[in-house]
Amino acid sequence: MADLPLNMTKIAFGAESAASLRAWLESHAPGEARITTRYLPTRVKEMEGGSLFWIHAHMIVGRSPILGFEQKEDGRFWVRLSPELIPVAPMPRRAHQGWRYLAGKDAPADLGSGGDGSEALPGHLVSELAKLGLV
Repeated sequence: MADLPLNMTKIAFGAESAASLRAWLESHAPGEARITTRYLPTRVKEMEGGSLFWIHAHMIVGRSPILGFEQKEDGRFWVRLSPELIPVAPMPRRAHQGWRYLAGKDAPADLGSGGDGSEALPGHLVSELAKLGLV
């Protein structure tokens, strides 16, 4: 079995919902969306084929495939992303600053292609369902 790629998680800061995050990502199409990070991940080679998993309302709600990393003139780095939000099975995740690694084996599964009407549930709803032991 081939090793799964390494992923990263990041808070969808400023996003009001998964839908607004999707709209922001898609506004960069065609091509790529970019976010800035201060440091290049030390495990960048392991991230080839990986994704950035977005956290909203303490839940992982979707992922954007990582296209690569590029150094900016100011010494920081672009994280180059596919301009799409692929819905995943909601998974609780605490808030954190910056980004964190997420091993491929620990990443939530995709819900579908996104074109079939499947959407991630709002984070607050999944939190309530989790408290009840329903997800």
